[in-house]
Formats: sequence, C-alpha cells, structure tokens
Amino acid sequence: MAASAMNVNNLFGVKGKVVLVTGGSRGIGLMIAEGFVSNGAKVYISSRSADVCDKVAESLTKVGPGTCISVPADLSKKQGIKHLISEMEKREPEGIDVVINNAGANWAAPFSQYPESGFEKVLNLNLTHIFYLSQGLTPLLEKKATKDDPSRIINIGSIDGIRVSRHETYAYGASKAGLHHMTRGMANFLAPRNILVNAVAPGAFESKMMADTLKKFGSELVKGIPTGRIGIPSDMAAVCIYLSSKASNYVCGAVIVVDGGASFAPKL
Repeated sequence: MAASAMNVNNLFGVKGKVVLVTGGSRGIGLMIAEGFVSNGAKVYISSRSADVCDKVAESLTKVGPGTCISVPADLSKKQGIKHLISEMEKREPEGIDVVINNAGANWAAPFSQYPESGFEKVLNLNLTHIFYLSQGLTPLLEKKATKDDPSRIINIGSIDGIRVSRHETYAYGASKAGLHHMTRGMANFLAPRNILVNAVAPGAFESKMMADTLKKFGSELVKGIPTGRIGIPSDMAAVCIYLSSKASNYVCGAVIVVDGGASFAPKL
C-alpha cells in the first residue's frame, strides 16, 4: 500500500464531496452540515421552513471553505420526499456522495393517552420516509459509487433505540430501534452496489428537540453521563465525517453510539 493512502487527509478528507443533510437547518443536522462545509464539501440542507433553511445555507457558505445550498422540503409528506428527490436529480445529475437522514420528530404522552396521530407522525418521519427517500436517491448515489470510494447513507438514530427512555416517548424509541435494524438490512443489500449504510445513535446534544428535556433535567442527565458533559457540535460532525470518508471504507451496517457512555451507565 502506498504511503499516500495512509495520509490522514486522504483517509478522512471529504473535500469536494456532495452531501445531503435532511433536517440540516438546526440541531444535530446543523452540527453535521457545518462540519462538512468547514471541510470543503458541497452540502445541501433540507428542512420544512424555507426561510430558515435559506438563511442557514447562506450563513454556512460565508464561513466556507465549502458551500451550502438550501433545498426546503417537508419530509413528513410523501410529496415532500418526491420534491427533494426531484431537486437533487436536477441539481446533481452526475450523482451525490453522501445522504445523511437526520430529519425526525418526537412525541411524548402518557401510555393511556398516546394518540394514534402522534405515533404515525413519528414512525413516518423517523423510519418509513427515511426508507423511501433513500430508495429514491439510490440511483444518484450509485453514479458516484466505486469500490475504492463507496457512496454513503448515514441514518441518525438514537440511544433511545438501544435502551428504554425514562420519558413516555413510545413511538420515538420504537422508530429509532427500527431505524437501526433497517440500517443493517439496507447495508446488506446496498454494499454490493458500493453504497455503505451505517447509523449513528446520539445521546444528549443541545438541540431544539432536546431543549425542554435539558431545561428540566439537564443537571440530572449530566450526572448519568460518564464523560460528564452534553455532546457538542464537533462530536457529531466528526463521526459523520469519518463515516463519509475512506477511513470507514470497511465499516458497513454499524450503529455507532455517540453518547459519552450514557447508554451503558447505571441508572441514577
């Protein structure tokens, strides 16, 4: 093996890669998008709010050295999935390198009152629609995919798909556990087509979805994390960059936990 193949920039570089991050205008999605733009990638971000998506894309592009492009879409609706696929086909006819399925939703309610509408909303956005978006974007991923540099799909799961949450978020945990398993199924089918599929299971990060929980239980949460802190943007960006680079060319069907050890720590 040539020495250049072991060079850190060759192993972990994502400069010039075309990356799509759903739910990329805030929270964990924004952390991921910023990490890729900061390392020279061409990043598309998608979210329901066109104004917010446009502003975030403009802001990230100014920071550079990569670029960020806004493609608003409501992925809770099938029409939104079709729209995003169509836009990516128009904008990147030569293909894309990485799809990061981050858009998601949560719903909390007592067991006896948990609504059917809430369950369906969470399962659709967090699981079912991820499958169909990935399915629709696979032809674009195949265009860039090679044996030496496969294309990637990264599904953003959760440690709530690994252990039971103390909160009554039944659909959320079920959807993330399903996403982890679906990741393995997709990986098995797509790896022979030079598309690697992996998942990341984050713990506590500062995001809009986690804001209320952190406000109410932040200090208690930190006590249950062996590393003694909440996740920061670079923690999330780094693992996604690794899973998109040549450094992870032999990583397939994995669920990488990024939680400071919280999922295995004893309950308080």
